[in-house]
Amino acid sequence: MEIFHTAGTCSRQIIFRVDEEERVTNIKFVGGCSGNLQGIARLVDGQKIDDVVPKLQGIICRSGTSCPDQLAKALIKYKKKKNGEE
Repeated sequence: MEIFHTAGTCSRQIIFRVDEEERVTNIKFVGGCSGNLQGIARLVDGQKIDDVVPKLQGIICRSGTSCPDQLAKALIKYKKKKNGEE
């Protein structure tokens, strides 16, 4: 299980898992707009990281970021950590 602390959004954390094929599962946002974030989590569930990031990265809500953008950042950070780049 991965935990990412968000910045600049109403949600405070994103909790998720990544399987051996780099598919994102069990996505949970802590805080934020519950209905919208549940929708994003369900739409992304089971998709590969490399498919999710370009779809969500750069979406802006406030403070120059958004909850979807923060999920993209979390997934990028996960991949860097996995590849020893962090």
